[in-house]
This record gives sequence, C-alpha cells and structure tokens, in this order.
Amino acid sequence: MWPETQEKVELEIGQLHRLVDSYRSLIAKVASTEPDSMEISALSAYLHSFYTGIENVFKQIAADVDGRQPSSRTWHSDLQALMSSPQSNRPALVCQALRAKLVDYLAFRHVFRHACTFELKWRKMRGLVSESEAVLREIESACRALLEAD
Repeated sequence: MWPETQEKVELEIGQLHRLVDSYRSLIAKVASTEPDSMEISALSAYLHSFYTGIENVFKQIAADVDGRQPSSRTWHSDLQALMSSPQSNRPALVCQALRAKLVDYLAFRHVFRHACTFELKWRKMRGLVSESEAVLREIESACRALLEAD
C-alpha cells in the first residue's frame, strides 16, 4: 500500500536487528551473571539506541502514512499515542500491551539522557534488555501487517 514507506521502515528495522545482533553475546551473558559497571554502561547505550530506532520507525509511519508528526514538547509520548490509536487511513499500529512496554523504554531513554551511567540500576534495565528482541519482533510484525495490507 505504501511501498516507499515500507522500504524505509524495513531499513530502520534492519538496523534494529543489526543492533540486537551486535549486543547478542552481552545480552546472553547478563542473562545469567550480574553485569559490571562497564557492561551496564554498554547496555544502557544499547537500550537508548534500541528505543531511538523504534521511534525512527514510528516517525517514518507518522510522516508518510499519517501525513503528520507530533512536534510538541511531549512529542515522544505523543508519537506513542499516535501509533497506538487508529487513524483515518490505518488501524492502530501498536496494541495497548506493546505500548505499555514501550512506555518503559521511553522512560529509560529519559533517565539515560539525564543521568550519569554510574547511576543506572541493573534491576531497572534487566527486563528491558531481556525483552528487547521480542519487542522488536512485535514491532516488525505490526509494521509488516500495516504496510503489506491492500
């Protein structure tokens, strides 16, 4: 339905897959051992990049499919709301369960941008790191369903 958008979204999702792949061994390691401060720092950068990539997908859909992008001071939250609400030319991209997960990634992104990495707590990051690949699969599946629909 939106071939140019599909190509752009697939590029962004491909970059997200490359990001996950590049951290796969560290993610596997911290699944069974407590990360040290350097690993927490690396994983915090990973989570920031991961959520930024998801936002890039959403911004592409907002611009190309919806014809608008949120631009207020709260645009990050507004973008999530836009993607989880049906629009005149598309159904909701993100279900409420996925949106609840994304709210946590956005909250972490905010903390990452405003705190020193030594202040970050693994107990607050663990679930985000361990669920990131599943979240990516959900985003990819939702995008594919939207963009391949007739």
